[in-house]
Amino acid sequence: MTTTHRDKSSAFLTFETRSQTRKLPIGDRIKARRKALGLTLQELATRSGLSAPFISQAERNLTTPSVWSLMSLAKGLEVEVSHFMEWPQTNQIVFRASAPKTVDIDSVVGYVDLSSELPDRKMDAVLVRIPPGFAFPPDSHNGEIFRYVIKGALTAVAGDVEALLGPGDGMHFDGRVTHFVRNDSNEEVLLLYVGTPAFLKEDSTP
Repeated sequence: MTTTHRDKSSAFLTFETRSQTRKLPIGDRIKARRKALGLTLQELATRSGLSAPFISQAERNLTTPSVWSLMSLAKGLEVEVSHFMEWPQTNQIVFRASAPKTVDIDSVVGYVDLSSELPDRKMDAVLVRIPPGFAFPPDSHNGEIFRYVIKGALTAVAGDVEALLGPGDGMHFDGRVTHFVRNDSNEEVLLLYVGTPAFLKEDSTP
């Protein structure tokens, strides 16, 4: 569900996460599927490329996995991405501020997909709304990452580099280095994420 404003650009910048109808929190779904496959935490960690302590925290709903972590978990748990979230589908290449493609996910973080469904797409473009006090877990993967802050102040880490990014500031780096962002402020951050390769697709298969 999105908030309606007269100013279309304002509506885009203040999008809300959709109301959720799934019965189980994400952590319970991760644990239930892991148990069904007879996997230990370490075995799932090996399959997904995520750490066992992080998965344990996610299962107990003590941390909120990002969409990128959920893609890795879906692969490790041999389920479709829709087991955790619903990625908006469209054949359009033009996107309007009045109708953002909001990702349906149980998370305090909001995501709007800015990518089209091009065949063999090479990149993801996502608008991310990060609430005060939220920190993403460390991650690393092949590809390149570009971050650009639209609103707020964001602490961004990439390898040995840590920077406080404000509106208009950006960072472009090799995704193989350990990276994460956190919002240490008391205000919401709006971040543009662009990354390769394209991970974030509803039809992504395990």
